[in-house]
This record gives sequence, C-alpha cells and structure tokens, in this order.
Amino acid sequence: MAQKVDSLDKITLWIIEDNNHYRRIIFNLINRSLEFVCQYAFSSCEEAFLKLDNEAPPEIILLDISLQGISGIEGIKVFKKISPSTQIIILTIHDDDNSVFEALYYGASGYLLKDSSPESILEAIKEVRLGGAPMNTQIARKVIDRFKLLNPPPGNYGLTDREKEILSMLIDGLNKSQIADKLFISFHTVNTHIRNIYEKLHVHSRSGVISKAFKEKLF
Repeated sequence: MAQKVDSLDKITLWIIEDNNHYRRIIFNLINRSLEFVCQYAFSSCEEAFLKLDNEAPPEIILLDISLQGISGIEGIKVFKKISPSTQIIILTIHDDDNSVFEALYYGASGYLLKDSSPESILEAIKEVRLGGAPMNTQIARKVIDRFKLLNPPPGNYGLTDREKEILSMLIDGLNKSQIADKLFISFHTVNTHIRNIYEKLHVHSRSGVISKAFKEKLF
C-alpha cells in the first residue's frame, strides 16, 4: 500500500522498500526534514510504475534491490528510461560486488547499506541533489578495487631505458636504420635491442609490439 504526503515545494522523493517497518522509518525520517518530502512509499516497483502513469516522477528514488517481483536492478532500468533525470539511491543490505556494479552500471547515483545512520541517509540525498555519488566506505572500496581490475597498471616487462627509447621510436614509425642513425648506434645493436623487446613483450612482429604498447600503455 502506497503512502502519500504533499510536496510543499520541497525536493521530492519516493521510497520503494518491501520491509514495512524499515519503509516507515525512512518515510518518517525524510518527512521530518526541512528540505525533502517523501511523497510516496511503495512496497514494489510495480506499484511505483502504476503511479507513474498519472503522476510526475520524483527527483530522487530510494530503492531496495531485493524486491518481490521486479527487482531493484530491473527497476532502475525502467525508471531511468521513463525519467533519466530522476536520481536513484540504492538502500539495501546487499554489498556483494555484482549487486553494486549492476546498480551503478544501469544508472544508480549512490549506494548505501541499510545500517547507515539516519544522518548519513539524509546527507546522501543532499549529495545526490548536488550531483554527487554517495557511497559508504565499504562500497567505495569495492568500486576502487573493481576499477583496478578493469584498468590494470601498465605491465612491467623489464625493459631497459634504451629498449623503452627504441620502443617509442618503433611506435613513431621509424625503421631500424633510422633508429640507428638517431641514436648513433649500429644497425646490429638496434636489431639486438628489438629482438630483446620482442622477447620481453612476448610478441613476434612490429605490429604486435605496437598493439601491446598501446593496449598496456607501455610508453
């Protein structure tokens, strides 16, 4: 059953939470504040979707992930399609990596655990309103760790300074003779350096060297 209060020109929020007790706590918390008003409190995404048929979307939605019927993740997709400007804050007991990154990937603006203090929840709403992306320290650490995995640091292949210099020239399109002239070393020495570069990078051609250098930001 959805609850409603009038907005009185405050920042408008909806809650979607299937735990009746917790939903009432958050509903009352927000409506005691001076800046925000929770217009509706729903127990499911389905109820909220029906309300969108004849009501303007809110500025912010507090959304649980583990809902009966349509999940919070699926709900994010629908809400963002209907109202891209609506900001969604996930408020849940789940902090597993998949839930966190699916929610953020599909458009959530913040991710808080339900054991967050009332003050933290209100601050998160303010932060989202100002364009921020609130997360507690546990969630922020997971995000940082995942980005480290997605964007690993450049590989350390043990290239010497001279080999790195020659690698840079290969990328610039210089041939072996041009490299030798530029570095005032013999063609044979350049050839030896390039052979060592190939071996260290586990490639067998100039194109392989260039491709790996760009992919792994070796220059």
